[in-house]
Amino acid sequence: MPELPEVEVVRRGLARWVTGRRIDDVEVLDPRSLRRHALGPEDFRSNLAGYRVTDVVRRGKFLWMPLGEPSPDAEPVNGGSPVALMAHLGMSGQLLIEDPGAPDEKHLKVRLSLCTATDDDGKSLPGELRFIDQRIFGGMFVTSLQPTADGKAGGRGSSGLPLIPREAAHIARDPLDPAFSFENFFARVRVRRSGIKRALLDQGLISGIGNIYADEALWAAKLHYARATDTLRRSEALRLVNACRDVMTRALDAGGTSFDSLYVNVNGASGYFERSLEAYGRTGRPCRRCALTGRKSLIRRDTFMNRSSFSCPRCQPKPRPRA
Repeated sequence: MPELPEVEVVRRGLARWVTGRRIDDVEVLDPRSLRRHALGPEDFRSNLAGYRVTDVVRRGKFLWMPLGEPSPDAEPVNGGSPVALMAHLGMSGQLLIEDPGAPDEKHLKVRLSLCTATDDDGKSLPGELRFIDQRIFGGMFVTSLQPTADGKAGGRGSSGLPLIPREAAHIARDPLDPAFSFENFFARVRVRRSGIKRALLDQGLISGIGNIYADEALWAAKLHYARATDTLRRSEALRLVNACRDVMTRALDAGGTSFDSLYVNVNGASGYFERSLEAYGRTGRPCRRCALTGRKSLIRRDTFMNRSSFSCPRCQPKPRPRA
């Protein structure tokens, strides 16, 4: 499943190619991708056709495109209340920008035809936004926007509107969000009684972090995944949050992490951060940090929540059992 850096790469691409453009038409090729839009394909189409995408916003792994400035003949959406087109990538969802003449992808589910537009150099922009989903765990739907609980921007975007879809309102802010509060995170994590990795994967506590980047951040912070949250010192929690920011920022610079063809950005390109992973997927290979000091330690793999967790036994020692 794509994690925060992968979704942010997609958001930035969409913001460049889609913001400000009118949706002229909508074609639904597989209604299963609209199962979260309860009123069906025709209502989905009527809620989009004629409206402009005013921004592309992300909180955690959730993406949405606020709608506004309808054409004169467009039907009012939701009685005129603010709404957005929401996209959830699920396990294999992709949002691609294509020219109308490009061949359809094998698992194309929804096609949005966009108004004609040009870039700063006068070059025509691709005219279609396509949603592709092989495993059909993702989807698209139109939803209402509501005020954020803290009065700050709903997520990463350019408009800074203090609005968020109700489906994402329970999601905590992520470490790359300018409104993220370390003090709030630390206060909440200290009252939990769980391992720190389990806490990192809780999207209601801190969002956008999945299995890969949790392992990478814990390795960078020299913390074992089973370390009890209520034993974390403030300095350790701060070190961990900073590690999360650093790992995800470097992943963004590399275009995200791709292990197969299912994750690509809006232009169809894969990310390359997997080449820089320090722990995840490196079972039996030397810990690079230990190697720098002349020590030999091999990355281990443990079963964790029906998945895997990767760590160094020397610089991420297991916590002692509680008395």
